[in-house]
Parts: sequence; C-alpha cells; structure tokens
Amino acid sequence: MPEKSLVVDFHMHPIRYESFQPSALGWISTIISQNCDFEQFRIQYSDPDAFIHLLKDSGIDYAVVMAELCPITTGICSNETVSEFCRGKSELIPFASINPATDLAPAERLEDLITNHGFRGLKLYPTYQHFYPNDSKLYPLYSVAQARDIPVMLHTGSSVFQGARLKYGDPLYLDDVAVDFPRLKLLLVHGGRGFWYDRAYFLAKMHENVFLEIAGLPPHNLLKYFPELGRIAHKVVYGSDWPGVADLKENLEAVRNLPLTPEQKNLILGGNALRLLNLA
Repeated sequence: MPEKSLVVDFHMHPIRYESFQPSALGWISTIISQNCDFEQFRIQYSDPDAFIHLLKDSGIDYAVVMAELCPITTGICSNETVSEFCRGKSELIPFASINPATDLAPAERLEDLITNHGFRGLKLYPTYQHFYPNDSKLYPLYSVAQARDIPVMLHTGSSVFQGARLKYGDPLYLDDVAVDFPRLKLLLVHGGRGFWYDRAYFLAKMHENVFLEIAGLPPHNLLKYFPELGRIAHKVVYGSDWPGVADLKENLEAVRNLPLTPEQKNLILGGNALRLLNLA
C-alpha cells in the first residue's frame, strides 16, 4: 500500500469578510451554529494561527485560501485581506479574485497580484459576477495566468445564494478556454454541481489542462455523480468549501472510504494539487 499523500484542501474561504450578503451569511452561520457559537467561531478562526491549527488537527497540510469579490451575491473578501491572512504562513496558499465588472484592467491587476502580493492562483465566480467564462474580454486575463503558470478556478453548477445566475455556470463554456489556452490549468469548481456533472466529467477527461474540483459535493455521493471517477483520478482535486462544511475530518474520512484504490485517493486528496501548485 502506498504511503498517504500530503493533503491539500483546494477550496477554503476566510471566515471574516469585509461584507456578507444576508443569504450567504445566513447559510454559513446556520451550518456553524450546529456545533458552536457562530460569533466565537468567527473570531477564533480570523486568526491565521488558529486556522492553521484547525488544518493540522484535521489532517490537512496545505490550504488554498480564496478572495471573493462578489458584492451582489455573497459578499466581499478582498485580495488584501487574503494576502495579509496568508503572509508568512507556508501552509496557506493565497488565490486572488478579480471581478470583470469592476476591475477595468484585469490582466494588469492579476500580474500585480502575482508579482507584488504573492498570489499563486485565481478564482473566478461567473455565476456570482454574471459573465460567461469564454467572453473574449477575459482572454488577456487567461493569457497572464497561462504565462505565469498559475491555476484558474471557475465556479460551475448551482448555487443557493440570492442573486446567482446559473446560466453562467455551465462547464461547456470552459471548452473554448481550454482549447484556446492549452497550457492554462483550469479547475471546474464544484464539478458542474446539480445540472452538469456529465459535462464537467467529460471536459476533464477530454482536455489535458482541465481538472475536476469536487468542493461542496458530499463525498459519499461522488461515485453517484461520477460513476467512473476512478478513470480520471489523476484529474480530480479535493476541496472542502470550508466554512460551509461542518467537520473537516469527517469530510476527508468520507473520501478515504470511497471504493477507489489507495493511489487514486492519494491523487485526489493531494497529489494532483501539489502538481498544479508546483509543490510536488
């Protein structure tokens, strides 16, 4: 049996935002309040050292921490907030957010965030920011990400938050991007959740540069959503969607209990992420 891979949680949000929309705050606080006081939880894990302790206690070695600029749906967690939270913490990997509606020079902005602020990836939120991922206006942004060899995560599939528009979450729009930027590392966040599991799976299987990210999906249902998940285990990336998951340890254990080979589970839980982040 192979040794267990390092575990990378590729999808974690800071608990403290500059602003939350009511539907997002209500959803998060309801989940957390099942186990503890929400305000105490928010204060505790606004401290990066306490957050890292939570990771270690849960068996997680690295965490991707994402900014979020989605004022009309979920809220604002600025790039500056994430940069400060991750600074000096080797376990924390900051991913930037860019909003095509408000960032007038997104390519230049991304270059600055990588060069001067240490960001190592980009998260885009089409369903929350209301744009199609294959809009040619985004191509200069993708060009920078490809040239700098950073992963780009894109929300696909459904959302429970008010203001989200699901038509923008169809994974098929990423086909154009994968073809036009063959060296750009693309992650289909939430695996096309709800409507488009089959499309997300097929795109990850077909394109060398497309990966299936499974945050927010109940691990015990993964083989129901993706019956042949093992065939593309080398293209699947684990994420929890914390703080939207009640127990990080249980979530990881549920993945480890799937009827996949040890090699396949190691790839999903960390091996693929380490390669994407150039940590291998």
